[in-house]
Amino acid sequence: MRRVLLVPAALLFLVVSGCAKQPATMPATAAPAPGASSGSTVGSRPAAAESGMGAGGAGAGATAGSAAGSASTARPLPRDFMANAAIKDINFDFDKYDIRPVDTKILDANAAWLKSNPRSLLLIEGHADERGTPEYNLALGERRAKAAMGYLVALGILANRISIISYGQEQGLCKEHSEACWARNRRDHFLVKPE
Repeated sequence: MRRVLLVPAALLFLVVSGCAKQPATMPATAAPAPGASSGSTVGSRPAAAESGMGAGGAGAGATAGSAAGSASTARPLPRDFMANAAIKDINFDFDKYDIRPVDTKILDANAAWLKSNPRSLLLIEGHADERGTPEYNLALGERRAKAAMGYLVALGILANRISIISYGQEQGLCKEHSEACWARNRRDHFLVKPE
């Protein structure tokens, strides 16, 4: 019985880990429930992370699942979105996707801008620092983007106005190998476009 289950499980792992290298995107329709991620902390996650101690399979599964789930709906085109000085980025602690209290003020201001510009759409890019496997960092970037999305939805922003994408470690702002640099790369970047 165990051998029968091991072969499909091994094949699933290979497929999921091979697919996770693409940036994961998620349409707004798959937003987390507003109550699930509101407040100053948005849940915790397993202890392994950007440090590379986590297995790539766990993070890769979450990322590939989201990418597969979005296949039936149109993916956002990041090139259609642009930076807006009124919408600020937020940062994250090492190996976390919790919204920090200092960043709730930024998200509150972002939500106020979105409410005053109801025809604008939002793209949240999740990013991680270079520590960890690419697959794990894609999943972590996705969790960070989902956390910000959940917070904004809890503040009354319609989920269908928000899309997320994870770039993991691929688009770091800083290339140095230092804590100050890594801290800059652990972020959610916000882009907008008119509807």
